[in-house]
Amino acid sequence: MGTALICDEEMTKYKLLWIDPACKIEVPERLTVSYEALVRNALADRCVSVPVREATDAEILLVHSEEYLEAVKKTPYMTLEDLKEFTRQYGDVYFHPNIYHCAKLAAGSALQLVDHVVTGRVRNGMALVRPPGHHSQHSAANGFCVFNNVAIAARYAKQKYGVKRVLIVDWDIHHGQGVQYCFEDDPNVLYFSWHRYEHGRFWPQLRESDYDSVGKERGAGFNINVPWNQVGMENSDYLSVFCHLLLPVAYEFCPDLVLVCAGFDSAIGDPEGEMCATPEIFAHLTHLLMNLAAGKLCVVLEGGYNLTSLAQSVCQTVHTLLGDPLPQLADLSCPCRSSLESLQCSRSAHRQYWSCLKHAAALPPAEISTKCIKVAEDEAKTELGEEEKSSEEKIWPEPPERFSPPVRCASVLPDDATCPDGCKLLSTNQDVDKLRDDCIKNSDDHDLSGIISLVEKMVQNEIRSGLVLVSDVTVAMTCVVQHITSDVINRVLIVCVGNGMIPGHITEDGRTLVFQISSDHLDEQKSKYYIPVCLKKGCSDTSGFMHAVFGLLLPLGYEYNPDLVLLVRMPDSKVCDAVWQQLTGLLQSFAKGHTLVLMQNDKASVGPTASILLGDPAAPLESLQAPNPEDLNAVEQLRDRLQLNWKLLQTTSECTAAVCQQAISFMK
Repeated sequence: MGTALICDEEMTKYKLLWIDPACKIEVPERLTVSYEALVRNALADRCVSVPVREATDAEILLVHSEEYLEAVKKTPYMTLEDLKEFTRQYGDVYFHPNIYHCAKLAAGSALQLVDHVVTGRVRNGMALVRPPGHHSQHSAANGFCVFNNVAIAARYAKQKYGVKRVLIVDWDIHHGQGVQYCFEDDPNVLYFSWHRYEHGRFWPQLRESDYDSVGKERGAGFNINVPWNQVGMENSDYLSVFCHLLLPVAYEFCPDLVLVCAGFDSAIGDPEGEMCATPEIFAHLTHLLMNLAAGKLCVVLEGGYNLTSLAQSVCQTVHTLLGDPLPQLADLSCPCRSSLESLQCSRSAHRQYWSCLKHAAALPPAEISTKCIKVAEDEAKTELGEEEKSSEEKIWPEPPERFSPPVRCASVLPDDATCPDGCKLLSTNQDVDKLRDDCIKNSDDHDLSGIISLVEKMVQNEIRSGLVLVSDVTVAMTCVVQHITSDVINRVLIVCVGNGMIPGHITEDGRTLVFQISSDHLDEQKSKYYIPVCLKKGCSDTSGFMHAVFGLLLPLGYEYNPDLVLLVRMPDSKVCDAVWQQLTGLLQSFAKGHTLVLMQNDKASVGPTASILLGDPAAPLESLQAPNPEDLNAVEQLRDRLQLNWKLLQTTSECTAAVCQQAISFMK
């Protein structure tokens, strides 16, 4: 099916014709450097090139007023002075004789992308467009935007294809108020935006950009704002919001199509955002959205004004859309107190609308809010005449090469099992005496030698992922852990699905983290590196299972940063195929996709599992219901115990303050 790429040089043919400090950063080179980077990294040739087209009047009128459209139509014939005068009625935007043509191409490109993705001609895709769109409103240009490309695309998908539910994720550093206004009363469009806000002091300085603007009337709960109230947010801050807010709500919403307002001014080095998240984070944000809506994902460029981080971020996004292994995110810090406060506020504002958030903490007490501190600091700077904007130039390393092993997925299967198409079958006829581990020599299980051969090829980056049917998953799991002595594999994440005892010794040295979901009331957690999650209905409880995955497993996995993931399906786990596929897909976030799946004599699950390892999107889950209250309490109690050691589990600013206080007390 492939990944679509839409870009045309025609959209570079307008620019600012007069001096305007607010608009000088929006330049044609934004598109040029992005596309050139894709060509230089051999990504453009791997994509399906889709031609641009102009949006029609009828399509533009899905979002904009006829009066506004007719006014913009006159701009190609205006003099320079007329263009200046026309521009003054709007905020932070400029017009050019060719911008109407380019704006129609930008909107039309988004529609072309929707056409190809929704009809299945491609799996996903990215449109590099200019001008951007998410600030433009029903009857007004705004913030470099003329027509609201993504809003038009959402309405178009609903009207032309009957798409019922659309998720719009806006990771631009500015609030896409135009998108919010368009859909704030629509329960069939879920709009999520994080944005620099600084308690209302950052552009566009709107009260409705704050966390408590949740939508109106029937659309209440379908507008999610996460305001960043300080600069310098890092990868961990972005991941925290995805894991603890966006993903749970998105899976409960169960969209049929995902659109991304992809503004890369939220990346490091951008003069507008002043954030510290590296370009690699966009590889992960993209991947975390790719198993929603059966993989129907359309990414449309919005902002991004540091030409270096913009080009790098675009490449990271397209790499992921193409299915390349994700880069590892090393040394993730604790989310900062300000971002946790924003997360807590947004979760609290939406807990009445979403069953996955009913357990969320209330708003933080005003007396410990960071707002009063921030306002006081800003007032002091103003009195002293200090420059608000940081002049310090950010420096960051070039993102690592996204190398794809020659074999995407290999399997070790018994003779009576069929190897799925696209999956390489490895022979188990190995010379066991040449293998290191006593567990192989002392076992009657002939397939253990094949497992070790597979692991060694994964370590050598010859194979990306593996699938093995064994007669005893516990023995096989132990064997793999004992075998790994390579310096390349320092940490192994083991995810066990279903009941069964895990040998205690494998977590003793911290090189192995075990996360187990089961219905067994297992012993209390004895080690930081063994985390048992007990659900009343076990793995058959889809809502409880996914709640544990989003709230515990993903944050733990990111913080632990494994070099290999071992996914173990215990006998009679009772997990359904759709949930199993979602889990398998989400775990590709870690270890550059090096995932080894062990299953005990479960031939029926070989095909569905291999399809995910080969890059197919997981089947959508039905709209998730509220987890069992007992399970919810158990998971939250476990989070409370774990978050002192695992910082990405934190969801409240009070927790950060408490941890800091404990650390200070300990030092004294």
